Amino acid sequence: MTVTGSPLRGYTVLDLASVGPAARTSRWLADYGATVVKVGPTPKHGGVQITPPFHAYAGHRGMQRVLLDLKAPAGRDAFLRLTTRADVVLESFRPGVVDRLGIGYDAVRAENPRIVYCSTTGFGQHGPYSRWAGHDLDYLAIGGYLDCSGRAPDGAPALPGATIADSAAGGMHAVMAILSALLQRTTTGEGTYLDVAVVDGVMSLMSLLVDEYLATGDVPGPRHGLLTGRYACYDVYRCRDGKWLAVGAIEPHFFANLCRALGCDGWIEHQHDDLVQAEIRTAFSAAFATRDRDDWVAELGPADTCVAPVYSIPELVDDPHLHARRTFVDAHDEHHGTFRQVGWTLAGMERDQPEPQTRDAAATDTDELLAAAGFTTEDITTLRDEGVVA
Repeated sequence: MTVTGSPLRGYTVLDLASVGPAARTSRWLADYGATVVKVGPTPKHGGVQITPPFHAYAGHRGMQRVLLDLKAPAGRDAFLRLTTRADVVLESFRPGVVDRLGIGYDAVRAENPRIVYCSTTGFGQHGPYSRWAGHDLDYLAIGGYLDCSGRAPDGAPALPGATIADSAAGGMHAVMAILSALLQRTTTGEGTYLDVAVVDGVMSLMSLLVDEYLATGDVPGPRHGLLTGRYACYDVYRCRDGKWLAVGAIEPHFFANLCRALGCDGWIEHQHDDLVQAEIRTAFSAAFATRDRDDWVAELGPADTCVAPVYSIPELVDDPHLHARRTFVDAHDEHHGTFRQVGWTLAGMERDQPEPQTRDAAATDTDELLAAAGFTTEDITTLRDEGVVA
């Protein structure tokens, strides 16, 4: 079945973030069809803002850009004018900064009571840690994720291979909250304020293990439970060519299928027997070591064994299944030429779209956006001459 649609077409998002969870949020909102306007500082009068690489966040495909000096009264007023035509404001400053700039929720709501105002921070708008600086690793650490993950040879928690907190606990958290608020607005006619804290999102991701501890007193950790590697049926194994397989044969019938395929039938009735897990792992390791990874995948993948290859990034971008699902698209950058990037992959996104064009970091849509908000040509010229917009 072809998945198509742009359910957020007609909605406008003003995004004050350049990187991190909020930038992921606006990326996905744009991919769902929203008009996203990136709001950045002017070169001379604005604050320092990180400029991501040309390929980051899908090269800001399908987005617009306006540069404003929000520290200048005229720049603040221009932003507030833009909010009258917006549905969502997205920001990721430290708590209190937007209020000091005069563009916080109360100021925006006075201009547009229907606004959904989403603040994304690591630790939230209140609480003892609310003003702490942090990044993905910090949020995973404080949320228990690192302690429950595998261990390096020296016993240190293994570093994650992706920015899980920024994406799932932050960006997707914010997307869900924004969509819920927009849905509520259809009934109430009123917007709302959203305090999206990445640590809250991490707690949601970790809830199975946290709830287990709260209910039973058992302390989760590596090899503690089924999903953290207690049993041989849920682990990774090295193959003859040095590549790895992931085994997730949780259900007894899947485990039995795997044992038979590996010639380890004698272990079928001992899936959860703690006394023999080391022996089962040894048997599985010996079996997997007799063949190359992709040979095992070809046999076990379609055989109801819950086995999958541990891909490197260069391997996964050429995987036939991902290609069949149109995971990757060609994009074009005027300085870097044509290159591939992850396309519109989430359910409900319009996948059949023209080749995306990345945005030059210096390109803006300031004149068009201000004109649409009611500024005259003379107004815009004056603002440019004063360095308030760019």
